[in-house]
Amino acid sequence: MSFFFEVLIGGLLSGVMYALVAIGFVLIYKASGVFNFAQGAMVFFAALTCVGIMDKFGLPLWLAIPATVAAMIVLGLAIERVVLRPLVNQPEITLFMATIGLAFFIEGLAQLVWGAQVHRLELPIEDVPLQYLADNFNIIVSQFDVMAAGVCGVMVLLLSLIFSKTKVGRALRAVADDHQAALAVGIPLQRIWAVLWAVAGIVALVAGLLWGARNGVQFALTFIALKALPVLILGGFTSVPGAIVGGLIIGASEKLAEVYIGPMVGGGIEGWFPYVLALLFLLVRPEGLFGEKIIRRI
Repeated sequence: MSFFFEVLIGGLLSGVMYALVAIGFVLIYKASGVFNFAQGAMVFFAALTCVGIMDKFGLPLWLAIPATVAAMIVLGLAIERVVLRPLVNQPEITLFMATIGLAFFIEGLAQLVWGAQVHRLELPIEDVPLQYLADNFNIIVSQFDVMAAGVCGVMVLLLSLIFSKTKVGRALRAVADDHQAALAVGIPLQRIWAVLWAVAGIVALVAGLLWGARNGVQFALTFIALKALPVLILGGFTSVPGAIVGGLIIGASEKLAEVYIGPMVGGGIEGWFPYVLALLFLLVRPEGLFGEKIIRRI
């Protein structure tokens, strides 16, 4: 039983990190109705920029992070100003294709500036088992996973408070409900989009640092965004709480499936099991657990 809880807790902690990546998608989708295909590239760009600043300029991590935050804010503002603002009121498929182009551009820009080699990123968090759980419950849980989940949880809480209690949050909800109505009452759509892309850049930085410290800062970080897809399908594309719940479900289910079902089919199912789960969920509730149900009349 202790092994079961060990796998479950590890999966839940990974799920919190998946949820943070998914929230980057939710923020953009809520304001524009467009799936931001470039979010994975932003995660890669943020992590590579941070380690690039440290390597090239010899700055410590605590100085490199604020510099990278500034770079991600500039990137988000530039994306809104140069790419999205000219496409206001265009069909959603046009904006979606624009984010695909952005993804390849950001990936190439990151490697052009900082190089394509794999970088090691060390955070001041040791990847060692929590001694208390190991001694008292015989459960091995990484201290890094717990701290990373804690950082993600704080980030999610701050975002939830900002978008539920502040003027920007109220404007965001108005824009998400109806772009034209928001413009009619004087809400600056372009400014809201700029703020959201800047926030999405900061979210990408936090996710990039955590995943980069675990797996190395490399091009494979762009694929972390793909793991957010089943999270969004389960939770709903417009819900921050849905992203959290979906992340926990995906994180726990993929670990449990790999351990208990994997040996029956030869192993290696952790990579694709979340997508099978999401596909099955689509057949039952296409809008997600927290999404708005759409009633179609024929």
